[in-house]
Amino acid sequence: MACGSCGTTENGVPKGCKSNGNCGSGTCGSGSNKLAVFDWLSNMTLPSGQERFNIFEVRFKNGRKHFYTNPDNLPITMGDIVAVEGSPGHDIGTVSLAGELVKVQMKKRKITADHEDVKKIYRKASQRDIDIWQEARGKEEETQRKGREILGRLGLQMKLSDVEYQGDGNKATFYYTADTRVDFRQLIRDLASAFSIRVEMKQVGARQEAARLGGVGSCGRELCCSTWLTDFRKVTTSAARYQQLSLNPLKLAGQCGKLKCCLNFELDTYLDALKSFPKQDLVLKTEKGDAVFVKMDIFKNHLWYTYKEERFKWFRLTLEQVLEIIALNKNNEKSISLEEYEADVEIPVKVDFEDAVGQDSLTRFDAPKTSNRKRRNKKKPAAVANNNSNKPRTRSNPNQKPNPNEKPNNNQKPNPNQKRKPQAKKQPNTNPNQKPKAKLNPNANANPNQKANANTQPKPRPQRKPRPKPQGDVKKPEGESKDIKKPEGEVKKVNKPRRNNRNRKNNNPKNDNNSEK
Repeated sequence: MACGSCGTTENGVPKGCKSNGNCGSGTCGSGSNKLAVFDWLSNMTLPSGQERFNIFEVRFKNGRKHFYTNPDNLPITMGDIVAVEGSPGHDIGTVSLAGELVKVQMKKRKITADHEDVKKIYRKASQRDIDIWQEARGKEEETQRKGREILGRLGLQMKLSDVEYQGDGNKATFYYTADTRVDFRQLIRDLASAFSIRVEMKQVGARQEAARLGGVGSCGRELCCSTWLTDFRKVTTSAARYQQLSLNPLKLAGQCGKLKCCLNFELDTYLDALKSFPKQDLVLKTEKGDAVFVKMDIFKNHLWYTYKEERFKWFRLTLEQVLEIIALNKNNEKSISLEEYEADVEIPVKVDFEDAVGQDSLTRFDAPKTSNRKRRNKKKPAAVANNNSNKPRTRSNPNQKPNPNEKPNNNQKPNPNQKRKPQAKKQPNTNPNQKPKAKLNPNANANPNQKANANTQPKPRPQRKPRPKPQGDVKKPEGESKDIKKPEGEVKKVNKPRRNNRNRKNNNPKNDNNSEK
């Protein structure tokens, strides 16, 4: 919809209000709460000799509209801001409709041209009038807040829903809702003295209050009463019964607390469809017994019946089958059982798209994701077990002696983590030029002139490849072999450089000679 001043240029920008698609004048519906009437006769010329209709429709705050005559024949079009007659003073409003369509709206509201509610248009609003009007509109929120404080102090059982200032700022209308009659004479005195204005109290209903305040309904759209609905028809619970809706007040009630106006929108369609359906209190007589009505699907022409004696089973029948049973009952004949009728009902298969990847599942993000760190920890022991499977087994008991008949495996590499067989104490080195081994105590500084102490226990050493027992009799030093034992649970792993392995291979002949001695 668009007003007469709107038009499209080559660049797609409106000519009139220049708001890039939104009507700045408020007559296209986007600038006001109520949708305006589209003047489809604005571009048509009147027949010769006929004067233009001289009454205009003017819109005020929250979609309030009234009709005003133009006695001075001012050049007024839709969207103009005009100063009209008030009581007392003047008010400022916007012209929402002009021309021949105003006659249709006046006829709809049953207002004649000489009606007392049709007042005059004084002039087009000047800049000073607009400034005073905007200043008065800015006081409405603060006035409403202070007015509610005065209501609470007086203890009146009423709700102040909205405040509207007149265009000249000399009068304010207070809209309220109340369940009972309220004596607000003292309230008017307090409001007049607090704001120094003329006060008018106006009671509105719950539907009118919701229309003025606006909001979003359960359907997700703006309320119909605040956007386009102008007359509030009576809504009864029978409208919900005809549409097979459950009588739940929480679902059927709107934001105003009354039954939703949209229950009347499709009522006529349901009433036309129900003309071909039988009455719900009609009992069907069959060979198995009497059947009563349960529910129906109006647009699929399906009805559900059940036996009086066996109510746990419902039978789906078509409208043609039910009418056939009723025709037989009128001739004092009983029909076959409902099971045979239900077997003939063909239920169409609902065709739906296939969900290949599960994107339509609402709970696909609810399952917690497993971190990769846990997976690595689970796989680690298995990998370690596989790596250790090729290593030579070590003795669990440190006091256990090696088997002399066991042959050494020369193909296996020495394992530095394997325990070495405890050996008897060797003879002190008589060669002063020979240095002691650094591998005996890696943590301490080796002294070449220091002799080994036989009474101290040796330091824990890294595991080594078990050496074969030398052939022949080996003499052990007396009283020393039994005391030398490795402490249990004190084995430390020491990373040694590879050069120690080379020194060990080079010193093997010397160690053998010492052991033979």
